[in-house]
Amino acid sequence: MTTTAPRLGQGRPDLALLVEAVSATRMHATVRELAGDRYAGRRVGSPGNRAAASWLAEQLGELGAQVQLSEFDVAGVRELYATPVLEWSSAGRTRRLEHRRDFVEHLASAELPHPRTALLTNVPETDPKAGPESGLHGRWVLADATTWGRACELAEAQGAAGVLTVRGTDTDGWMPKMIAGPPARAVPVIAVRPEVHRHLSEALDNGLVQVTGSMPLRQIATRGRNVYARFPRTETRGHRGGDGHGDGPVGVNQGLRVLLSAHYDGVGDDPDRRLPAAADNASGVAAVLEAARVLAAAAPPGALELTAAFLDAEEAGAWGSAHHAATLPPDTLVINLDGAAQLHEAAAVEAGGPAHALLATLDQAARLTGVPLKAGAMASDNRRYAAAGLASIGVGMGMPGYQTPAETPDRVQPDTLMAAARLLVVTVMLLNT
Repeated sequence: MTTTAPRLGQGRPDLALLVEAVSATRMHATVRELAGDRYAGRRVGSPGNRAAASWLAEQLGELGAQVQLSEFDVAGVRELYATPVLEWSSAGRTRRLEHRRDFVEHLASAELPHPRTALLTNVPETDPKAGPESGLHGRWVLADATTWGRACELAEAQGAAGVLTVRGTDTDGWMPKMIAGPPARAVPVIAVRPEVHRHLSEALDNGLVQVTGSMPLRQIATRGRNVYARFPRTETRGHRGGDGHGDGPVGVNQGLRVLLSAHYDGVGDDPDRRLPAAADNASGVAAVLEAARVLAAAAPPGALELTAAFLDAEEAGAWGSAHHAATLPPDTLVINLDGAAQLHEAAAVEAGGPAHALLATLDQAARLTGVPLKAGAMASDNRRYAAAGLASIGVGMGMPGYQTPAETPDRVQPDTLMAAARLLVVTVMLLNT
């Protein structure tokens, strides 16, 4: 994908020339920048996140765009403020487990700032009586994926020390980080990898098991910050536009409005580990920024109003797109890119709202650029725009190392960045035809 797609060269030499301006070098430099140490994983509300927003605003300003920062409230963000501890002992042997390899915070966990030591027990088949004499009182409770909810209820009622449950790993053996989830329980909940869970169960069948664990996890409220950009256009046919952020009068024909969006936030570093968030979603940001650069330089004539949005707090529940969607004119066409790091077989595409014509144009652009598409779930900011009644398409091209320390810039494929940016450029140009 490092050369111009043959169909563009044969049938649309104007577009072929345009996509030649797309630079993998620039995009990879953007990925490396946003994945850098000074942004600390870009969790919403963090100093690193704010620094990333400022850097993106500078980049957009250099392209000649009108840039606007828009803040909003975000609640329920999980913050791990220290490294959790988990170890267990049986038959005279102690095993110290590694956070994010062997165990991880459960998003429903109560806060447990200091290590708590207690014996381990299984979830009882019948509900025990309440009180200090119950088999759960003061103990850690071992539950599987199907019984952890009941285990929490019993643990809360019987005064247990906490609950251990099970959660899988990715192909690299990591347990990905998340920062949004269900309401917190009244007891600590720690998730262990399947092998650890099996060893605990076997040891418990053969004798006493002692567990020491902590979970310094709290929920915080913070502020998110979206970065918007409107690019100059050549107006024709008497069309006049607003600022592309929802300020234009609704119901007036102002020409074609296209929004390219990508979230720039990540889940944030752990206290003792980097989580660079290169694929999710520095890669998507890089491709949108590059597409905007190429389109702004081309300055296509017509009624096209091109805007871009780098969204915050997607990882915390897509708060940024919810804040933005409510301000947009109803005829805005949205293409959201979440992940442009590893195009395996085809890009996943999810359409929402009145997106039939937009989807047909994207499909045409994909055939011209040689990017394979397939229908696939894209649980990202595109759904917030669709829920607001806008024509919205979500596109994803892979996230190797998703939300783990292995999500590094070297795993972001230049060819995939090229495919994503070229797809966006050609789609916008076809819409403007």
